[in-house]
Amino acid sequence: MKTNINYTYLFLLVLLLILNACDQETKKAAHTEADFSFEEITITELQKGYADGTYSIRMVTQKYLDRIEEIDVNGPQLNSIIQLNPDALTIADQLDKELKEGKNRGALHGIPIILKDNIDTHDNMYTTAGSRALAGSKPLKDSHVAKLLREAGAVIIAKANLSEWANFRGELSSSGWSGINGQTKNPYVLDRNPCGSSSGSGAAVAAGLSLVAIGTETNGSIVCPSNANGVVGIKPTVGLVSRSGIIPISFTQDTAGPMARTLTDATICLNALIGIDSTDAKTPASSQHVKEDYTQFLKKDGLKGKRIGLYKRPLGRNFKVDTLFREAVAFMKSQGAEIIDIERIADNAVGGMSFQIMLYEYKDGLNNYFKSLGPDAKIKSLQDLIEFNKKDSIELKFYNQKYLEMAQEKDRLDSEDYKTTLANMLKGSRENGIDRVMNEHDLDAIVAPTGGPAWKTDHLNGDSFGLGSSSPAARAGYPNISVPMGFVGELPVGISIFGRAWSEPVLLEIAYAYEQGTKHRKAPKFLEK
Repeated sequence: MKTNINYTYLFLLVLLLILNACDQETKKAAHTEADFSFEEITITELQKGYADGTYSIRMVTQKYLDRIEEIDVNGPQLNSIIQLNPDALTIADQLDKELKEGKNRGALHGIPIILKDNIDTHDNMYTTAGSRALAGSKPLKDSHVAKLLREAGAVIIAKANLSEWANFRGELSSSGWSGINGQTKNPYVLDRNPCGSSSGSGAAVAAGLSLVAIGTETNGSIVCPSNANGVVGIKPTVGLVSRSGIIPISFTQDTAGPMARTLTDATICLNALIGIDSTDAKTPASSQHVKEDYTQFLKKDGLKGKRIGLYKRPLGRNFKVDTLFREAVAFMKSQGAEIIDIERIADNAVGGMSFQIMLYEYKDGLNNYFKSLGPDAKIKSLQDLIEFNKKDSIELKFYNQKYLEMAQEKDRLDSEDYKTTLANMLKGSRENGIDRVMNEHDLDAIVAPTGGPAWKTDHLNGDSFGLGSSSPAARAGYPNISVPMGFVGELPVGISIFGRAWSEPVLLEIAYAYEQGTKHRKAPKFLEK
């Protein structure tokens, strides 16, 4: 029996099916583009999109670069970014290729990250500390932090603005201002300050310019911008994260740490940053304490059975913050925590000793950093920097360089004054400070308001902090986590959870239980006032 086949009809049918399939793919791609939300997306959600093919790393990276253009340069002109990574899309393409080949570097594979611009990268970006003296400065190698992030598959998309020289240059400074990039704004209310010195990092994450940013802290510079920008900040124990290739202030107090919109994202990033570095003498001490995966401590019942000290000193300065803090403490009690009032942690003299240590170590650290830039660097010493600033038309426009000049007058680190002051400061902040209080009351952690609502940026009078609680943990070199606690009007404020050296696991348990039980995080509205 002979069958008659209408080949023209069959051809048209096949063509129609092909065109329909292509149309569906086009609609899917368009749908994906339209549905990609930056504001509150998490690392886990983005990884799911990579795994099921909803997103490509190149598409996501391009979207974040476009978002920076839209929010930071145009639109609200947040001014949180000093420079974009010109190689970001090339890196994204390589990481996409690896995924197609079945190679996945882990939780940070393809995740856009921003670095504070005092963290060295050996690529086509500069590292400036916000200073015109370092305009065009290219370090000879990656910082240890940048190296680990690259190995983990992160896409370093940009460098964030900061308070110049990490806010330790002179008097009456405005957090978030740098000579090389001007003033960063607070994304919640644009005439308010983002707090420093990791101001650009905090503002960028809050505004959805990346999932995570890396900040640095000597005293308050991770937790304060986290407070002011409504994000999570983790200041690790000094030694958990290497400082090699980070422009220094204090060898004793400096650390890098992650800032993100959720504690989970910050913790995932922390996992990638930890490890011993032979070029940072603080890191070997972490070997007996470091955990392979800190996300295991993110427990919704993490407050149950905890004994927590309520640090009272920051209270009484802003009744609106006090009210939010009392509500936070009441929630902790409702989840099974026991709260013990703490009047004092360390003697007042510790603050003055810490300042002197910072001056000593600043001179030594900066001179060593300038040497690391090689013989062609235009700034070769702290004295060179001071002289540059005197001649520059912008650098001393709003505030002076008194701290640089005071550091220049300090002796070497083998001086008896330095060694004695350091020993007394550490004893006062640790043995007679946090450790004493926690031992006396058998505490798991201490809590306090991180800070007050952001003040109006004022280049004439400088910063108006109002209140803060970063100093006890910062001076001791101990860990501190800030998470959102609520809002005063349209401005976010945070709560800090801090404690003994290497106590990140228990602090994460407490912080996560609080974050998940309250969910205070809200995206900024970029209000004019």
